[in-house]
Amino acid sequence: MKPIHMVDVVGQYQKIKTEINESALRVIGSGQYILGKEVSEFENEIARYLQVNHGIGCGSGTDALMVSMMALGIGQGDEVVTTPFTFAATTETIMLLGAKPIYVDIDPKTFNLDPLKMESAITKNTKAIIPVHLYGQTADMDPLVAIAKKYNIPIIEDMCQAIGADYKGKKVGGIGTMGCLSFFPSKNLGAFGDAGMVVTNDAVLAEKLRMIVVHGSRVRYNHEMIGVNSRLDALQAAMLRVKLRYLDQWIENRRTAAQLYNRLFAGTGVEIPYEAPYGRHVFHQYTIRIKNRDQVVKSLSEKKIPFGIYYPISLHMQKAYHAAGKPQGTFPITENATGEVLSLPMHTELDEEQQMFIVQSIVELLKK
Repeated sequence: MKPIHMVDVVGQYQKIKTEINESALRVIGSGQYILGKEVSEFENEIARYLQVNHGIGCGSGTDALMVSMMALGIGQGDEVVTTPFTFAATTETIMLLGAKPIYVDIDPKTFNLDPLKMESAITKNTKAIIPVHLYGQTADMDPLVAIAKKYNIPIIEDMCQAIGADYKGKKVGGIGTMGCLSFFPSKNLGAFGDAGMVVTNDAVLAEKLRMIVVHGSRVRYNHEMIGVNSRLDALQAAMLRVKLRYLDQWIENRRTAAQLYNRLFAGTGVEIPYEAPYGRHVFHQYTIRIKNRDQVVKSLSEKKIPFGIYYPISLHMQKAYHAAGKPQGTFPITENATGEVLSLPMHTELDEEQQMFIVQSIVELLKK
């Protein structure tokens, strides 16, 4: 059996090596390394894929969240409602702008924001709602959109783990006011370094975003607003354009691998990922829940089976974000999930033999 990787970016590259190398050499030979045609073409292709009007490339998924909030004018004293169960960037960017994250507990099955708990978090200071489509599964958007419309609050979809995911037949990213993408190498559509994008149907916001990512400038050396340096470079855009052509097939490969995991775990007592009936999961992560996780991960390490714990500490319990002011016990569903979630290898190069070995290793331990 070949070695098991959590994400096999090298194996994926080998299959499209010629196309990737040609795209990189095309950019190197052009001398246009920042912005330019490759970036604008990639922005247009992503916009078409997600069925939105505008794509604005930027430096990373974290930057995408930051510039989205900047475009809305979010700052000191404002509040942004989001989940405590996600990667730090979601809260980090809120606090960097001087705003305050207001957390809402998650649904125990989907790990996404629980819409039934959302409305009580809204105040006169709420300036945005950021649902996270965690692990590749969409948040339940209809009730979130209804609340947002009721209070006239924009929604920023954090879809950094969910490009290509569907909600009731519609691609995520164009459901809210803006959608934020990450092309970090391990993502379903991964670059060869950091890269990100914001998508939107709002032409006014799109124009603001294009200025913000280039120092607040529409015309060089004429700065109309406070901006940042967060340009998507042409080399990443060119290589991502190649990968985008394969994305739908790669999603199907991930879904096939997830279905095999599901069958192998059937009857074992392991809680497999829940796929909500309103969405189509793209399985950025295949995340199970398991009670005696510490014992399991020790066994996996001994057998050289990689794994991930996303996430072991909820954001409201992180030292850096104590300003959110929520003590332990505030979000019990989130806190329970942090002690049980375990993500298994999931990528386009995973084979049946590897999956059988992974599942067998976990099940054998559970029988002891």
